[in-house]
Amino acid sequence: MTTRTDGRSPDMLRPVTITPHFQSFPAGSVLIECGGTRVICAASIEARVPPFLVGSGKGWVTAEYSMLPSSTPTRSQRETTGSKPQGRTQEIQRLIGRSLRAIVDLQALGERTITLDCDVIEADGGTRTASITGGVVALGLAVRKGQQEGLVPKGESRIIKQLLAAVSVGIVNGVPMLDLNYAEDSKADADCNVVQTEGGWLVEVQATAERKPFSRDELNTLLNLANKGINELMRLQKEALGG
Repeated sequence: MTTRTDGRSPDMLRPVTITPHFQSFPAGSVLIECGGTRVICAASIEARVPPFLVGSGKGWVTAEYSMLPSSTPTRSQRETTGSKPQGRTQEIQRLIGRSLRAIVDLQALGERTITLDCDVIEADGGTRTASITGGVVALGLAVRKGQQEGLVPKGESRIIKQLLAAVSVGIVNGVPMLDLNYAEDSKADADCNVVQTEGGWLVEVQATAERKPFSRDELNTLLNLANKGINELMRLQKEALGG
């Protein structure tokens, strides 16, 4: 079996730690660490919705994503408040928002907005998937606290329908691999980000041939690898949520 530079086998996740209640002020927050990637995910609840939902009785879940300038070996330019986010940032924010809305009953939430702030403090590949996986836990903690404080309707199971997690997979030097770090991702023949619910339903599959096309059989292999990793991540999510 092929061994990777960090000693993992191709079907192994990096060491993952989810620390709940990482910040004091948000309704829900976690620090998620996936190998060298570390992301703070914080969920805030507001008693308002975007204009297109006013009067609908439905709530909204959205996300903002950023990377600290010092999160990579070479300092990146800070995206200042009020400026238009870069294309990559916009794409990731929309991905996180879509993913979280897939597991929330917006009608049960009522006319409230939950915003997930995902801030990358160290990046070593998989920042968007870590943001989604950690964001789900922060969301769950926020709903629970919101119910305790009367900010969110009772019955958490009605609002969050099921867990969801995300992971990267790819083909590196012809070998399918789970949870790519930056060094692997930068030389991958193909890479793929997979978002999946606890029930096994796919929410998003972002698969790209970086150096050469891949077959449908190879895609199925990657999806099976992702399923294995996502099930392991959901076990950690449940532990962080206290159940």
